[in-house]
Amino acid sequence: GLLVYIRMTEVYGLTPLPGVEYPLSVSYCGNCTMPIEYCEYYPAYDKCKQWLEKNLPDMFEEMMAGASTGNEEAADEEKKRQKRGGKGMVKAKKKAEDGPRRVVVFVAPRGKKRTTVITGLKTFNIDLKVAAKFFGTKFACGSSVTGDDEIVIQGDIKDDLLDLIPEKWPEIDDDSIEDGGEHKR
Repeated sequence: GLLVYIRMTEVYGLTPLPGVEYPLSVSYCGNCTMPIEYCEYYPAYDKCKQWLEKNLPDMFEEMMAGASTGNEEAADEEKKRQKRGGKGMVKAKKKAEDGPRRVVVFVAPRGKKRTTVITGLKTFNIDLKVAAKFFGTKFACGSSVTGDDEIVIQGDIKDDLLDLIPEKWPEIDDDSIEDGGEHKR
């Protein structure tokens, strides 16, 4: 240790900081796995605080004492801190509107080919990406989510869908499915 320190000062001109004990000891958070001083930038900072209070109460008290002395600048930092995305964050699912719950299936011409369009699945809280993947696999064709509540499937499979949808999702009864016929989108 001492030899390395002497060599470092000779080669790089580094000198130890006054009042700092070497080698440094770094404490890591058991929640976010980052060094404790970086926890405040983690999206789920509250869980880090809980872990710290339980496992390292002395360090927790020290951090909380430092946080309470900070004035409005600390409040600004809290506003700037990222709150969306990131590890451990759960997205809140959007609730469907309380309007009419109706699934419409229609065929739309697209050049020389035809596509089948399904709208209204979102009102039954059905994940559109999962549904599009299911249709594509079931009918061996291209299927994608194209709008806020719209799935487009390659080919004219409207009649098959009118039977398949209530079978796959029992909460959608035959009265809730409308045959939209054929029209342009």
